[in-house]
Parts: sequence; C-alpha cells; structure tokens
Amino acid sequence: MADNEALKRIAQFIEPLRVTPGSKVTLAKDFDPGYKAGFVKKKESVELLQRGVELLTEYQARLAAQDTHGVLVVLQALDAAGKDGTIRHVMSGVNPQGVSVHSYKVPSSIEIDHDYLWRYATNLPRRGEIGIFNRSHYEEVLVVRVHPEILDRQQLPKSARGRDVWKKRYRDINDWERHLVDNGFKVVKLFLNLSKEEQRTRFLRRIDLPDHNWKFSAADVHERRSWDAYQKAFSEMLSATSTEWAPWYVIPADHKWFARICASCVIANALIEIDPRYPKVTAEALKALQAVKGELEAQAPKGAAPDPFEAEADDADDEPKGKKARKKAKEAAK
Repeated sequence: MADNEALKRIAQFIEPLRVTPGSKVTLAKDFDPGYKAGFVKKKESVELLQRGVELLTEYQARLAAQDTHGVLVVLQALDAAGKDGTIRHVMSGVNPQGVSVHSYKVPSSIEIDHDYLWRYATNLPRRGEIGIFNRSHYEEVLVVRVHPEILDRQQLPKSARGRDVWKKRYRDINDWERHLVDNGFKVVKLFLNLSKEEQRTRFLRRIDLPDHNWKFSAADVHERRSWDAYQKAFSEMLSATSTEWAPWYVIPADHKWFARICASCVIANALIEIDPRYPKVTAEALKALQAVKGELEAQAPKGAAPDPFEAEADDADDEPKGKKARKKAKEAAK
C-alpha cells in the first residue's frame, strides 16, 4: 500500500489540472497543452508511470474484491490527442477482467430511437469494475454542437431543439453523473488538451509513416477546420459540467509521456479516495480455512514441506523473498 506522503504528493500533483467547479474556463488562456511540471523529467517518466500503474493495479484488485464501488473514466479530446495510447499505457498493469473499454462512433438507428444518454447508460461499469469511455456522452454537447445538422437527425421533438438545448443537456449530464456518484460509481473525467500545432505534426507523422497510415482519416482534417468552434465548445463544456461530484481534469497532451503520468495519477487518486478494502473473513470462515489447510498439508508427498508458502516465510532470515511472502500474508489477513 502506498504511504501517506506519496498519496499526498499525488493529490498535489494533479490539483493544477482540476477545473474548479463553478469557474468560467477559456481553454486557450487557462490551460497550457505544453505544460510539463518543472520537477518531472522525461527520463524519469518510465519509472513514474510504472509507479502509477502499480498503484492502479493494487487498488483495482481491492475495488474488485470489495465489489461495492465502480469507476467510470471519461476520455475526451480532439483527434491525435492520444486517447488510445493513454488507455494502453495507463491500464497496462491492471487485470483486464476488471476493465471495460467502450468507444463511441456515429449512433446506430436503434440508438437514435432512444434518448441521447441511453447508449452510454447501457455500457456503464459494474460494481468492482473500471469502465472507460473513449469519447463519451460529452460528444452530445461537442461534436453535435459544432455540427448542428446532427441534432436534426436525432428525431427530437420540437420542444427539445430550442435555443436552450445545450443548457438543458449540461443539466441532464450533471444530474446523471450525480446519480451515478450517489450510487457508488466514481466519475473521473479527463480532457486531453492538445495544441493545434502538435495536432498538425501528429497528422503529418501518420501520413509519412507507412505503418501509421491506417490511423489517418480525411475526416480528421475536416474536423480540424472547425478548431475554433471546438475550442469554444470545450471551454463551455468544462465551465458547465465540472462539478464537485465529478470535476474535469485538463491533461496537457503535447507531451505524451507527461500526459500518461497525469492520467495515471488522476485515476489512481480517484481509487485512493474510494479506499476500497479487501472483505474481512469471519472467525467461522477462518476456522474452516484452517481445517482445509490441515487436509491439504496431510496430502504433501514424502520429502515435501506440508506448506511450502509457510516454509518460505519461516526462512526469511536467509531469503529476502520470505519477508515479502510473510508481509503479503499479513496484508491479506487484514
């Protein structure tokens, strides 16, 4: 388990990334996509990311064992900001059975026949699970806002298409997320903030490198033409939907290594705040375990230790790993 000082440092590290609830955000002015904390060096990034992954691994196991809370990670960004890479690197050490990832494209005819939050609600994580939305319900106040013709295809009644449609959707989203939080599901929202020049460079890289060609789509350049409209939509989204129960974190995305460290710290901090615990075993269950242990020890072949794990722990003076084994056993018993 991470020590209290380390946990405190994580909280301090991510605080500048948090969008203060109730504040008015102008993305270009308030958050620098090229920011990389002066005390973090790129050469240290592999080790720092690994520490973050180890924390996630530990707390994910506890989250699954407790089976009371769930975590929803929301990832929003423009193309080439590194959403896929963030998921791949940050979640590299966790148990894949405890993680679900959902990407959202153009809605199907069935999805359009439901309210706009329906398809997201059907993919929410279960208790004990971390769910990741690669793009999310926020597309409904981003891409739909930048391209209002999409709203026309959503088969909405006239009363749901008025001038205050975006205000209503912000309210709906905030209420929905509060409902999730009130029912034990932590909502962690990450916006990967990429500069226009860095996006141009990454697009060119995708074109120039043959093994990256598959990542590029002409539609990406089409969306880039709406850069200013998206910046405005992002700013208003962050202002309206960063709440006390589900705040946004703006991740500087121009440096991939730093973005991944930031994302791992924000997600780890969310799990730390939940503080899931392994279920305590009752005295009756412990008694039953000891009975089973005796039966298994009796089945040891001639010359073998009745309990190799216990023997390893008893040999701690000669074998450092014995100390680790004993420590793990004590932690598991807590």
